[in-house]
Amino acid sequence: MGKKIKLLAAAGFLLMICIFVKLLLQEKFDSVEALQNYMKGYGIAAPLFLTAFQIFQVVVPVVPGYLGCAAGAVVFGSMVGFWCNYIGISVGSVIAYFLARKYGIDIILALFPRKEYEKWSKRIEKSGSYGLFLFVATLLPLFPDDFLCYFSGLMKMNARKFIWIIILGKPWCILAYSLGFGLIK
Repeated sequence: MGKKIKLLAAAGFLLMICIFVKLLLQEKFDSVEALQNYMKGYGIAAPLFLTAFQIFQVVVPVVPGYLGCAAGAVVFGSMVGFWCNYIGISVGSVIAYFLARKYGIDIILALFPRKEYEKWSKRIEKSGSYGLFLFVATLLPLFPDDFLCYFSGLMKMNARKFIWIIILGKPWCILAYSLGFGLIK
């Protein structure tokens, strides 16, 4: 019975995200105001939609995360946008880690090119400490964070350490994006 509930919850969540992405892609955003007005149409649920979108974009890495960070800062301002993005990206990162723990390399190869896996495997093998490498990678922009979250699920790193790296490392780059994109308003 527990598995069925989890499956239904996951299916419902994915359905909500798919509907949101479909609606988002149907709109034409030719100005900051058009995007703001669109998001305001969701009322008090708008920040929840952004947070859910950020979770989705980490778990199903199709859209670069900085686009959600930009949208959040432009629509909600730097601080509200930051919190929506930070929570969403962090939750998505933890989900990616546990998906890789459960499904192994198969899920990584289904979502990412084999070349990327091989490239990062070699680089990480050469690094002395994967935990330190991951922490530094989460601090810096334009690292393949989503991939590294999945990759971390394959490593011997325990979940608690991974989650602390995400909690302590993720906010700085997201905050920089949020403050920078918040100036666009």
